Amino acid sequence: MKIVIQPQGTLAIYEQIVNQLKNAIVTGELKTNEALPSIRALAGDLQVSVITTKRAYEELEKEGLIRSVAGKGFYVCEYNTDFLKEKQLMMLEKRMTEVISEAKNAGLSCQEFMEMAEALYDSGI
Repeated sequence: MKIVIQPQGTLAIYEQIVNQLKNAIVTGELKTNEALPSIRALAGDLQVSVITTKRAYEELEKEGLIRSVAGKGFYVCEYNTDFLKEKQLMMLEKRMTEVISEAKNAGLSCQEFMEMAEALYDSGI
């Protein structure tokens, strides 16, 4: 799986890692009991701090999506896909509400906002 970090993005780097790993779990790209890269390996691949990847893994472990096996690493847990998908949708709705509010404050019409969203969506971001 490929994780892409956007340093200028609005989300913290650890949150970007968490969200992309959650998405990989929901889509089945990461399977139950599949090993994740070590904290150090992931940090090296992404060129971020070990503390950042550790925080992302801790967040995923706290949510019950991955588990730590002493001396072996981190593995994907069995999960409820529907529940996880619903949580993702709720988080997305919250963020979209904030963005829509900013768009209205900037004077964008609904049509202008939708055109912007569609152009960004189609650009493959």
